[in-house]
Amino acid sequence: MKRTVRALAAIAVGVGALLGSAQAQAPGKKYTIALIPGLTTDAFYITMREGAEAAAKVVGADLVFQGAPEFNPVQQTPVLDAVIARKPDAILIAPTDKTQLIQPLKKAADAGIPVITVDTFIGTGNYRTGTGEADFPLSYIASDNVLGGKMAAQALAKAIGDKGKVYVSNVKPGISTTDQREEGFKEEMKSHPGVQVLQTQFNDNDANKAASQLQSVYTRNSDLAGVFGANLFSAIGAANGVQQAGQSGKIKVVAFDAPTTIVGNIKSGLIDGAIARHPAEIGYYGVMSAFAHLTGQSIPTKIGTGFTEMDKSNIDNPGVMKFVYQQ
Repeated sequence: MKRTVRALAAIAVGVGALLGSAQAQAPGKKYTIALIPGLTTDAFYITMREGAEAAAKVVGADLVFQGAPEFNPVQQTPVLDAVIARKPDAILIAPTDKTQLIQPLKKAADAGIPVITVDTFIGTGNYRTGTGEADFPLSYIASDNVLGGKMAAQALAKAIGDKGKVYVSNVKPGISTTDQREEGFKEEMKSHPGVQVLQTQFNDNDANKAASQLQSVYTRNSDLAGVFGANLFSAIGAANGVQQAGQSGKIKVVAFDAPTTIVGNIKSGLIDGAIARHPAEIGYYGVMSAFAHLTGQSIPTKIGTGFTEMDKSNIDNPGVMKFVYQQ
């Protein structure tokens, strides 16, 4: 990952100074930093873990990786409680709901455990403002999902010749990242007057449901031109629905995220394009930020990471392939 390597190298420049500061302030101290992903089995979070582990190795910290098998606040909350009970020095977490995780995370802050949100956020994602009940995390580290949604809209508009009906296949309201991707997508499409955005379809992270929804929307709109899948399950489900409707190549699909399967999906034409985030950067920045705070350094309240666009024209480029998430 060229961009990831550059980003990690840039952070590493300051590691020597941080290590010197840490040794002066707490000789022999070894910190434990916990990373709680949105779910443990997704390639995005597996790649984030790799970035976090690389940073932990650099600073000599122990990384605890513990999460739930599904992206669900009901399942994530007891995992968080268990991590709090272990009393790590800091917690990095991808909250699975921007409202329901506020009070569970407040328990960590009240216990004196610094909290940094990665990938997703609680409240508005604007921290340390002195206002609001979700103000306590130190930082929010993620790709700019509004921008990512805009990039997806641009890619889909190009794929459909800047005209026709499209819709967003999304997970459910209340997830900060996918809410923002939809927001960015719709905002950008206002600049494409030939494109009509239909009502969003929420699939509860069920690819089969997303496929059925595609067919239902197509039945009502025989001139449907494209779909934006706000996460990979949404995109794959919608793409399968396109196939089942016999509209492969006619209804274009743009995906968000890039696990290894995206390469074959783009080459086969199942997916027309994808917007890849840089999860290794998120994990690396997360651990480095936690370590900096623990050693008395100040950290930004927001840290942004990048995107890479993928389609048939560049999917074989090694510089692009390096941004496919690792399993």
